[in-house]
Amino acid sequence: MIKSELIEIVAHRRPFLHLKDAERIVDAILEEMAEALMRGDRVELRGFGAFSVRHRLSKSGRNPKTNTSIFVEEKWVPFFKAGKDIQYRLNAASNLDARRIASRG
Repeated sequence: MIKSELIEIVAHRRPFLHLKDAERIVDAILEEMAEALMRGDRVELRGFGAFSVRHRLSKSGRNPKTNTSIFVEEKWVPFFKAGKDIQYRLNAASNLDARRIASRG
């Protein structure tokens, strides 16, 4: 799913909202999430998961194209941990698909 699809879904589920208003809502939510992560805060969406940032130390890496050694600077990277509800739904869906495929054979 891409951002424009999410905006359309929000607008469709709330018919009293104009598309432009739905876009502003989605933009505001994503902007606040990004700001919170930049401050080092954790963003938790109950039933979906939690976003946080993790620190990666500098290290020596390898350029796969030239096979030369390179230095990778330390950095902060976003991290997502899925909630139990979403994990259950994903696994239930994959198990259902596996049963459908098995029953065809």
